[in-house]
Amino acid sequence: MRSVTTMTSQRTASRRRRPELAAFLRSRRARVTPADVGMPPGLRRRTPGLRREEVAQLSGVGVTWYTWLEQGRPINASAQVLDAVARTLRLDGTEREHLYHLAEVPHEPDPGADAEAVSPEIQGIIDALDPHPAVVYNARYDVLAANSAYGDLFDLRTMPDSATPNVLWVLFTVPDVSCPLLYRDRELPVMVATVRAAYGRHVGEPVWESFVRRLSAASPHFAELWRGGDVAPPGPRVKTFQQADVGEIRMTSVSLSVNGMPECRIVVYTPADEESRLRTDTLRAARSPV
Repeated sequence: MRSVTTMTSQRTASRRRRPELAAFLRSRRARVTPADVGMPPGLRRRTPGLRREEVAQLSGVGVTWYTWLEQGRPINASAQVLDAVARTLRLDGTEREHLYHLAEVPHEPDPGADAEAVSPEIQGIIDALDPHPAVVYNARYDVLAANSAYGDLFDLRTMPDSATPNVLWVLFTVPDVSCPLLYRDRELPVMVATVRAAYGRHVGEPVWESFVRRLSAASPHFAELWRGGDVAPPGPRVKTFQQADVGEIRMTSVSLSVNGMPECRIVVYTPADEESRLRTDTLRAARSPV
């Protein structure tokens, strides 16, 4: 019974990857212009990107084969052919890995791609950033490490008891009066789009599918945003936090990459104005042990 269940799960994951593969290839093809690959623009070009037949020609593959690949049909692809397509579409390392995942072609995974713990050196860095709040997130917004200033700002006490607290669970499931982040109608779509962009590398993986399924069941709002399909990269933003002790605090968040942990990032929060800086200092003083 277990083997039958496993095979069914694998077939389901495969079917889900194919539409993602089709959409990814179309989007990458649309951003490469004929000039980028030394080709004349030609006449009656409806879009600025390459045509399917041009990608096939430059990659040394058949037009029909590439068309079927981009349509998400269940065809086989070798690593050599995918490398040729990746070169034509000018994919970077992350995009190339994403292509391999979606096409279900074996490849050498990046070390640390599924890292769930930080080294003492990384913990020391974020501790040293105090009084600036700092945290290490993975691609699902699991909190892998944080300094005490982050705990004060985000109030980690609101996070559900688990081995790895998750920020999205807090933002989508706690009542408004208990949530430290203001303007969730503006911030949450961006966060979900960021997770959705990372999800393409993990379609069908049990941990990711379980996370999406459970949070969708717990929050209709998350389920609605997830169905929207928007994607976005992490980036600097100004977020507003509400603290009962001091009021509103506006913080600028900046993401930093972590060597050896390609899907994780350090996020550092700095006061966006002088009033927020003063309120942050007051908050830290109020919550510091006597």
